[in-house]
Amino acid sequence: MGNISVPRLLIAAPRSGGGKTTVVCALLRALQRRGLRPAAFKCGPDYIDPLFHSEVLGAPSGNLDLYFTPEETVRALLARGAAGCDLAVLEGVMGYYDGLGGMDARASAWHLAQATETPAVLVVDAGGVALSICAEIEGFLRFQPDSRLRAVLLNRCSPALGAMLRPLIEARCGVPVLGCLPEDPGIALQSRHLGLVTAAEVSDLRARIDRAADLLAANADLDRLCALAGSAPPLCADALEQAPETAAAPVIAVARDRAFCFYYRENLALLEELGARLAFFSPLADRALPEGTAALYLGGGYPELHAAALADNAPMRAAVRAAVTGGMPAFCECGGFLYLHASLTDPEGRTFPMAGVLPGGCRWTGALRRFGYVELTAARDNLFCAAGGRIRAHEFHYYESDDCGDGFTAQRAAGPQSWPCVHADGSLYAGFPHLYFYANPAFARAFVGAAARYGAGR
Repeated sequence: MGNISVPRLLIAAPRSGGGKTTVVCALLRALQRRGLRPAAFKCGPDYIDPLFHSEVLGAPSGNLDLYFTPEETVRALLARGAAGCDLAVLEGVMGYYDGLGGMDARASAWHLAQATETPAVLVVDAGGVALSICAEIEGFLRFQPDSRLRAVLLNRCSPALGAMLRPLIEARCGVPVLGCLPEDPGIALQSRHLGLVTAAEVSDLRARIDRAADLLAANADLDRLCALAGSAPPLCADALEQAPETAAAPVIAVARDRAFCFYYRENLALLEELGARLAFFSPLADRALPEGTAALYLGGGYPELHAAALADNAPMRAAVRAAVTGGMPAFCECGGFLYLHASLTDPEGRTFPMAGVLPGGCRWTGALRRFGYVELTAARDNLFCAAGGRIRAHEFHYYESDDCGDGFTAQRAAGPQSWPCVHADGSLYAGFPHLYFYANPAFARAFVGAAARYGAGR
């Protein structure tokens, strides 16, 4: 691929809850109104923020993660995802310098800005502060020899306060202030235990984003933001092409509805590139698997919020149970893993039958059970790899299972802790850890190959 021109910005904040997603969505909409075609990316393993980007763009958003993949792969994914677009907007994760375990800058938004040579804009909450905001901004500018921070945007800030703070910040900190986004209850986005509620659950999302775009366009200098994006140097990126694993185009049925909606765009695209044909279905609404299904992909999401509806769809539960117990290749992560249990107990204490592939139940604990990056090592040969095979992954769940499996060992990326996890055999991966296939593309290749063999044998 070589050197590729990709105008780009990274939107960061001092901490989680700083308004990054609202600002990014407002900026994406404002750029679209100017006739531009923006691309969107999320730093880190988050699924929910890209769903908001997708609702704004009408196209999928991608993830860029420097724990999962090396810098050259991230650059290539950025270049591929932004192809044909006028400008890429990258959304940071947590606080700007918060990376592995929160104690290391690796895999942070700052690391992504460094690896991709992307100018960063720091979104700073101006509520309840005046001169002290300069100390906060100064600290972020000076914390690393090159912070990559090239501008500031004030959030939850009235135009009058912004006009007062702008010359103060620019004089004291030496960084331009490109405007503000005023506080407005009409643009607030709700949260729950895994972060924001999903985009599909916000009935008036488009109206909220349109309102946020109005406020941003009226109070921020979009011309200077676009010029800052244009100042990014060409992106040095190599091609990522993968040779197809099969010409048979096996059908991988992907569960996608309100209960199962956490998927990495890159995972789905890689499966297709390797020769699979994806067929989306709803465990909530459909009564049977897609015609010709040769493998199952049950991703994460919020099955606990839809447990009654999932339980009521007995034909689908039976179809999934028959497929998986009959040896159909199945990749079931987190929410998909919960669905395979005999039962699921929701946060209200109600217990519902699930697919019944795995014995025992799973239940809401009310507390975060596992959170963070891990590296998985296979304890035995399985669907994805031989014993000893490895892939980097991520866990984030409030549920616990009667049996988490012992097909892999998870080693925490930022600490000494390790634990057994995942039900794994020659046709099944079912466990809490989420996989990003570019962390080890051989896992995706093995999945497509297994689907092709199953389809041919059937």
